[in-house]
Amino acid sequence: MSPEFSCYLVQTDSQGSVVAGIERRPRTELPPGDVLVRVRYSSLNYKDAMAATGNRAIAKSFPHVPGIDAAGIVQESTDPRFSPGMPVIVTGHELGVERWGGWSDFIRVPADWIVPLPQGLTLEESMIIGTAGFTAAQCVMALQHQNVTSDSGPVVVTGATGGVGSLAVMLLAQLGYHVVAVTGKSEQSSWLKTLGAKEIAGRDLFDDPKNRPLLSTKFAGGIDTVGGSILTNLCKMISHRGCVACCGVTAGAELGLTVYPFILRGLTLAGIDSAWCPDDLRADIWNKLAGPWKPQGLHTIKRVVPLAQMNNEVQKILNGNNVGRVVVQVE
Repeated sequence: MSPEFSCYLVQTDSQGSVVAGIERRPRTELPPGDVLVRVRYSSLNYKDAMAATGNRAIAKSFPHVPGIDAAGIVQESTDPRFSPGMPVIVTGHELGVERWGGWSDFIRVPADWIVPLPQGLTLEESMIIGTAGFTAAQCVMALQHQNVTSDSGPVVVTGATGGVGSLAVMLLAQLGYHVVAVTGKSEQSSWLKTLGAKEIAGRDLFDDPKNRPLLSTKFAGGIDTVGGSILTNLCKMISHRGCVACCGVTAGAELGLTVYPFILRGLTLAGIDSAWCPDDLRADIWNKLAGPWKPQGLHTIKRVVPLAQMNNEVQKILNGNNVGRVVVQVE
């Protein structure tokens, strides 16, 4: 086995500017861990794009390798749960943030971070789903936990053409929900309907120049992937005892609400944290996504892009031009 590996390395040059590209590095630079995994596929998430452009809120130190998702084959293991040749998934925890991530030939991680690839998924399919689908599944579970069922009324998904949004639309539709997909990309309306959306709405649905404390109820629940004023006004539109699951901040991190949606309508605002989801629940969710919740037509929402071409894809997602899921072909 070669003592070197290839990776997408983000670092600073002699002038302090952030530069990124494919490099060969000695394998001794990999962080310590119980299991060495030969990565076959990773994925592109907004957090990865931030890391790839040197955002220090994500990339804690340089040099850095992005990639919060990885799927591959165990090469070496000191943990008896994992043996060479076993296909595995690694998502969340410190991968691609505090620790070098999946945009690399190899990762070395603690054994507790690893989920055996469930029967019913290929390695590529696991990365079409990735953290985005894992997050979408947690959002759906949060709605169900608050008794927002397919009979409760329409459920809205914001940022519906993105990774989390598109997979949330697919999951909800597959479970029988009436899905209202919200997007700023009106040209993608037909595509969203093929994923299962019953209605398409623009972002202006959430405009409220008067900043009223409550708005007319429109939805039984919602999955918000963008935050900001859209999340604020969505919370004001949820019916009695409804729920909004929130997981994104691309439109802003501020929440300009009064308590009225909570104390007058009994709203539940459920925050979704995928990185540190408990490991037993993480395995259960992956088994669900490989079985009864496996999104049908997964391959219709993905593009497979070689690792060497990720610079262009990073700019697309940062500019809001990405649709669906980008699977990073590492090998």
